[in-house]
Amino acid sequence: MDLQQELNKTGGFKNLELLAKQVVEGFIAGMHKSPFHGFSAEFAEHKIYNRGESTKHIDWKLFAKTDKLFTKRYDEETNLRCHLIIDNSSSMHYPEMRQFSIDHLNKIAFSALASASLMHILKKQRDAVGLSIYSDAYDYYAPEKGSERHHQMLLHRLSDMVMAKPEQRQTETYTYLHQIAEKIHRRSLIFFFTDMFQTSTNEAKLFEALRHLKYNKHEVVLFHVFDKEKELEFDFDNTPKRFIDVETGEYINLYPDTIKDNYEEAVGTYFNELRLKCGQYGIKYVEADIKKDFDKVLTTYMIERDKFL
Repeated sequence: MDLQQELNKTGGFKNLELLAKQVVEGFIAGMHKSPFHGFSAEFAEHKIYNRGESTKHIDWKLFAKTDKLFTKRYDEETNLRCHLIIDNSSSMHYPEMRQFSIDHLNKIAFSALASASLMHILKKQRDAVGLSIYSDAYDYYAPEKGSERHHQMLLHRLSDMVMAKPEQRQTETYTYLHQIAEKIHRRSLIFFFTDMFQTSTNEAKLFEALRHLKYNKHEVVLFHVFDKEKELEFDFDNTPKRFIDVETGEYINLYPDTIKDNYEEAVGTYFNELRLKCGQYGIKYVEADIKKDFDKVLTTYMIERDKFL
């Protein structure tokens, strides 16, 4: 059963674990085209051998099949702690979904499925994962753990997050990133899913909060989640439309073409500034277009995990 059939069958994100498994399996199947050629489905029990490590645990049978060096992993081995942060403000629930399709997700559904896919890999690698969800409140927090019960609890929370429809919930990134940073005590790889649209856009406060996440030698990856066609390129037909700020309820009526050029310039400049600032502060910035970028999320994870360990 493919992803779309499963979405139709469940009527949404009720079987998030199966959807995540299918995303990961599709990603692994395409790895022969990537820098991770040879890193097959057997990765669940192995990790890539790094020069200088002991050769004691190299799996020579797997080497014979793949011509790549892997070392065996053991149940007690936990090499990584990962914390997922998701912006659950009203703007993340754009566009409004009556029924999901795999190539027509809103931002919160994309973030949930991407997070669940990362969790699937982390579970197979026996790594610990935690989760924070915020909007205009600190909606949810779970510390980093690796148990099956913990994994199922996080999946359930992600599914509930997608199916809810919060109204006029604003984004208080500054406040809650500081609180989240205070809770992550041991060195972790942090993945932050957000559209970076906030009612208040004080850049100094925003990057002060992001820099706080870097304390204790954490590595931070900001997945900038957006609908490229609509939110960056402003691709709307030129008929009268009402554009509503879903976080404040304010609206404006206009013909899209009257502001298209100015909008594209302003948003493009804002996105570029975010990218540059992230680079300045040592934060990995990754664009994540909700229509296509699952593989980019998982590839980023593979690269950052290898650098982190």
